Amino acid sequence: MRFLSRRLVMPGDLNYAGSLFGGRALEWIDEEAAIYAICQLETNCLVTKHIGEISFESPALQGDIVEFGLATKAVGRTSITVTCLVRNKATKKTICLADDIVFVQVDPETRHPVAHGKTKAALEQQTTDELKTLNLMPTT
Repeated sequence: MRFLSRRLVMPGDLNYAGSLFGGRALEWIDEEAAIYAICQLETNCLVTKHIGEISFESPALQGDIVEFGLATKAVGRTSITVTCLVRNKATKKTICLADDIVFVQVDPETRHPVAHGKTKAALEQQTTDELKTLNLMPTT
């Protein structure tokens, strides 16, 4: 799993108990997962179809930096399924895990699902190639 993005927990992100509001965390997860899926499928014509199990493990407090780890779980004909792990940057403690986030590519005019032409293997190779060009992976 690659951790691709970070956010600072601000006062407006808190619930009545002084920790990160679950609704705000879900908003962030949907946005981060969508950006990840858009980059993977190389299109922004995606819609969120489903978010599966969400498990909250530990709180995030004001001033904490949270980071989002994302991974491709499955690739369908018109869809991509991702997993998102949110953790505390400093402690590495899991804040929450959102599993089975499904995005579907749609035609921009009809809004009907369309095939994206990608496979999981092709996306894995695309990621490897990208990491090599960024010098984040050995070229051996």
